[in-house]
Amino acid sequence: MTTLRGLILSGGSGTRLRPLTYTSAKQLVPVANKPVLFYGIEAMVAAGIEDITIIISPQTGDEIRAVAGDGSRWGIRLRYVVQEQPAGLAHAVLTAEESLGSSPFAMYLGDNLLRDGIEGFATRFREAGAEALILLQHVPNPSSYGVAELEDGRVVRLTEKPAEPKSDLALVGVYMFRPSIFDACRAIQPSPRGELEITDAIQWLIDSGKVIEPHVVTGWWKDTGQWADMMEANRLVLDAIERDINGEVHESDVEGRVVLEAGARIERCRIRGPVVIGAGAVVRDAYVGPYTAIGPNCHVDHCEIENSILLEGAIIADLETRLEGSLIGRNVRVRRSQSKPKAYRLLVGDNSEIKIP
Repeated sequence: MTTLRGLILSGGSGTRLRPLTYTSAKQLVPVANKPVLFYGIEAMVAAGIEDITIIISPQTGDEIRAVAGDGSRWGIRLRYVVQEQPAGLAHAVLTAEESLGSSPFAMYLGDNLLRDGIEGFATRFREAGAEALILLQHVPNPSSYGVAELEDGRVVRLTEKPAEPKSDLALVGVYMFRPSIFDACRAIQPSPRGELEITDAIQWLIDSGKVIEPHVVTGWWKDTGQWADMMEANRLVLDAIERDINGEVHESDVEGRVVLEAGARIERCRIRGPVVIGAGAVVRDAYVGPYTAIGPNCHVDHCEIENSILLEGAIIADLETRLEGSLIGRNVRVRRSQSKPKAYRLLVGDNSEIKIP
């Protein structure tokens, strides 16, 4: 069987997820209490890939190295390569050429989530003779993506974010390549936005007579680069969890699929799953509704929360109105003040959004 290596691109700056990404890499923002990056690593591990190169940026690379480590927690090897400038996906491929060597490889965008993983696609690529395999999905807004045109089941044309798309098949952000992709990336010129586009490199392979095999994804796929997508991904992942109570439960009503990690504690609460509550979190006199992920060491006290993500160390307390549809960053404190005269007092970073009833 052909040995596949892995390439995960985690060098983006995450401007669409600010202010969270001012202080943290977007690929480390958690979905259901797990960094998005880990879902990509685990998808590759499940596909039998044991040697993965992660492209990182100078700004967030140290944080990603510290969190993901050397790969030993998954029984694999992780390598890291710095991409000095975000000059496009094809540029990232060239940056990783020395690390990947002459092996065929799977490429995965680090902020993507695929429900069904890549195991079947990796097996198909190992067995087939195609020069590349690309994953596609029908989308309602194809002009926001790379778009593929098919004829008789074969890829004939790829266009990056076309103003007038010829199809609704978007590139999902998972690719399988043979080493010829390096020549293709070297052969192309920067696009009008100044980047080496992976769509242009694949088109170069097509124009050179190479077979590019398409596969349309039928399960859900999410690009978690924006706040709304992150919230939806959290819902989709929580929909698949199983009940697992390892923490302490005192005088509380816990309904449905709830994950309570060891070291977490709930007191006098009503919890309605799907919900995940991380290690060290304390939830008291509170209601926690469906599709909520409470990170490690959070405190939720005398309030109601639903359909929200709380990152590690957040404190939510003494709120008169339910908190819902919210993404709360690390160590953020949201609480009702008892001081008089009553007034709103806020310390808020750039690009935040606050709605007050």
